[in-house]
Amino acid sequence: MASKKAGGTAKNLNDSNPKFLGVKLYHGEVAQAGSIIIRQRGTKVMPGKNVGLGKDHTIFALKSGKVEFKDKRKTNFDNTTSVRKIVSVI
Repeated sequence: MASKKAGGTAKNLNDSNPKFLGVKLYHGEVAQAGSIIIRQRGTKVMPGKNVGLGKDHTIFALKSGKVEFKDKRKTNFDNTTSVRKIVSVI
């Protein structure tokens, strides 16, 4: 006979803290100098004019103005085109 009741193992008890990634200011919104526009992992969106890129790939405004998103087509060396998103402050 068992002297203790069998205790099962728990698998889903760990959880990571939220990182709050994503777009913080959208197209047409007014950005103050230093305000965060996008928090991202990797450069999914590239910085354009009047925009800086942090070491964790955060895009922030260098000057005050309106946020503008554009698509930029890039032709690679093997003649394949890729589209990259670019964010600027105007």
